[in-house]
Amino acid sequence: MAKATKARKSRSTGGGRHPGFKAVQKGIAKKMGVSKERAGAILASRTRKASPAAKRRNPRLNRVRG
Repeated sequence: MAKATKARKSRSTGGGRHPGFKAVQKGIAKKMGVSKERAGAILASRTRKASPAAKRRNPRLNRVRG
């Protein structure tokens, strides 16, 4: 169990903290070569499709409209 917690923390920045919507949006725009507006739409779409387990871990995912 301790190994799973360690692995989970190492995947994201700041010891388990999410970098934030705008930072992720910027990363998507840069990686995919699309506008920030389009990157925001992609991020929102993926957020709406997040698993129930992800929504339990991060209830703010439920706030994305659509």
